[in-house]
Amino acid sequence: MTRKIAVAGAIWTVALLASRLMGLVRDAALGSILGVGPDADAYAAAFRVPDLVSFIVSGGALSIVFIPMFSGFLARGEEERAWRAFSLVANFILVLTAVVVPVMWWFAPELVAWFVPGFDAERTALVVHLSRILLPAQVFHLLSGLLSAALLAKDKHAIPAIAPLVYNAAIIVGGLLLGSAEGFAWGVLVGAFLGPFLLPLIAATRGGLRWRLILSLRDPDFRRYLLPALPIMLAFGIVGVDDWVWTRFASVLPEGSVATLQYAKRLAMVPIGVFGMAAGMAAYPTLSRLCAEGNTAEAWRTILRASKLTLLLAFGAQVVLTVTGADIGAAVFGTARIAPEQQLVLGACLGCFSLGLGAWSVQMVLSRGFYARARTWLPTGLGFLVLVASLPLYWAGAHFYGPPGLAVASSTGMTVYVVLLAAILRKEIGTPQSPGFGDFLLRVLPAAGVGIVVGLALRPSLGPPEWTRVDALVRTAVLGGVGGAAFVGAAWALGVAEVRELGTIVLRRVRR
Repeated sequence: MTRKIAVAGAIWTVALLASRLMGLVRDAALGSILGVGPDADAYAAAFRVPDLVSFIVSGGALSIVFIPMFSGFLARGEEERAWRAFSLVANFILVLTAVVVPVMWWFAPELVAWFVPGFDAERTALVVHLSRILLPAQVFHLLSGLLSAALLAKDKHAIPAIAPLVYNAAIIVGGLLLGSAEGFAWGVLVGAFLGPFLLPLIAATRGGLRWRLILSLRDPDFRRYLLPALPIMLAFGIVGVDDWVWTRFASVLPEGSVATLQYAKRLAMVPIGVFGMAAGMAAYPTLSRLCAEGNTAEAWRTILRASKLTLLLAFGAQVVLTVTGADIGAAVFGTARIAPEQQLVLGACLGCFSLGLGAWSVQMVLSRGFYARARTWLPTGLGFLVLVASLPLYWAGAHFYGPPGLAVASSTGMTVYVVLLAAILRKEIGTPQSPGFGDFLLRVLPAAGVGIVVGLALRPSLGPPEWTRVDALVRTAVLGGVGGAAFVGAAWALGVAEVRELGTIVLRRVRR
């Protein structure tokens, strides 16, 4: 079982790293072509209406709820019933999106006006146009989620892991061919069909896919999916709508604020996607089996180990992002369309988003501890309460500190959410003697502080930045390397056992 998690984790780590690197190339194209001007603002905001489709249809529930149900049928030898349940859910999604997508397309002007009330008429019109191009892509993403869930339930991780590579490649090609925000939008649509949808469809077909044209809202297996999925559909939690909130507040700030926050969030999501998503996706099938067997003690140990390794990597990434924020932004997005003062704001936003990097990463593991036990109401309900409590913080951040203030609000809300989530999960599936995160955090947080202080202290010795890509890459490598090394050294000296464990894993993989 541990070997399965390790193999799956290796597949996801490599594939997600490659996908994030491809994402950096995509972002470099965005920065070079759109900069942080009005078109960049419009393109960043254009995803909010399509995201609403996924939220309504509950795209997140496809893997969270469907994997345990599908896995249970397969474990009992009921493969025919498993594919029947697949058909019911897939056809429900198709029918629902056939209604929701045209409605969203028609009401796009009104929806866009709500998401970005501070945009002028020209930017708002462009957001509407781009949103209508992007809307059909959500159908492919939703079906992709179901197809990938079926593959993951069979412990087939390769195709779902590499599909994002094709998706990002199509976005890059579309943007470069047309040289505009519209080109990137068409790239998203084509990429969603080719990568996330077509590849898993082919793999599932070869693996015995039996998709039948049946639909019954009263079917007990369909209800087994719908009832746990309802809270994910209805709860507006901080994980799902954080981007909506800061987009709305940022739309009334100076031009370029939405794009700047979007660029910074994407850079922060690189390590989040590699570490957090890899750990969560790899461990989820095993957690589902352990919880189904009633072995909650082993499930907690699995969650704890995966979370600590994820946090260690996330804090290391936070050190690098904090000390090299503006340099990384200049290296990735270029300097031709982004002025030095805008680079500094982007770097500040990146550093502020990185404050919540550990929380964003580990919530992907912790939340699956609840989902593996069909406990979808609690994490989504908790996320909604934290979001409501955080709204004044978003307002104050935007009002007093601009884009960096919104990034701090986002990180603070996520950190509070994850702390509460971990405490509740430990109480539910652990024991009074179960180890927690306390000793680990008391050691790793000071190590992260050492890395940040050392990296920032080194900055003046390199002189003022020249704002060229080569200079930015050199500064990133030097400052990030020194800060990261200081973090690892401090963690080792403070006795963080996971440093040795992670080093052993890396050396073993390298030797292989």
